[in-house]
Amino acid sequence: MKILYIFPHPDDESFGPAGAIHQQLSDGHEVHLLTLTRGGATQVRFKLNHSVQEMGELRLREMNKVKEVLNLTSMKVLDFPDSGLKELDPRVLEKAVADHILNIQPDIVVTYPVHGGSGFHDHLVCFAIVKRVYLELQETIVPYLKRLAFFTMPDDSKKPSIQNDGWPRLKLSEESLIDCVIELREEDVQKMKDALLCYASYQEVVAKMGVIGKIGSKVYFEIAFEDHKPALNDITSNVFQPVLNVL
Repeated sequence: MKILYIFPHPDDESFGPAGAIHQQLSDGHEVHLLTLTRGGATQVRFKLNHSVQEMGELRLREMNKVKEVLNLTSMKVLDFPDSGLKELDPRVLEKAVADHILNIQPDIVVTYPVHGGSGFHDHLVCFAIVKRVYLELQETIVPYLKRLAFFTMPDDSKKPSIQNDGWPRLKLSEESLIDCVIELREEDVQKMKDALLCYASYQEVVAKMGVIGKIGSKVYFEIAFEDHKPALNDITSNVFQPVLNVL
């Protein structure tokens, strides 16, 4: 099968799904990556004394290393403004995403879920754009689209909804919404680590966030318009052409 991951920034593919991507490639699937920005607006640029453009060029070079480490089938990085997707005409983004889907012709499209994994507005915009484009293409002219999935993290139900400082806690995906749990093999986890190491400019962030420890050996997905109990162990399992209830 062909799987297309669509994310807003460099490193989104490595901060989580890289292990699953490696497993999917190892299982013989095509895995393609579309990234909407070069990520040049990151705060890391100030420590490196880089302009937004210089930082974007650096992160693009780091992404090219990720492509080699994971052996992605294809990778395309667009140059929409990092941290500025919300300011754009959404139709411009929709056309760019639609054009790439039409070019790749994937069976499965993967992006962030409604909460974006972090609440960051670029992630939220990406979710909305990809979901809308997927539905419009599937309804009209595209026969090959079979599944829309969202890379996610399960919500920790033991944590209070209000934090100690009085602000609401970002809620991730409730257990009932998780439709697929991929158990990573040792080699998949190693490839995730290798992919993260490609982002030399981000190693302080990786360490501070404890990314590798938080991901562990499982990768979680929601699947739009489907409910799988028990959860699937592969997003390519039980793929069918869903009947959409869209007004």
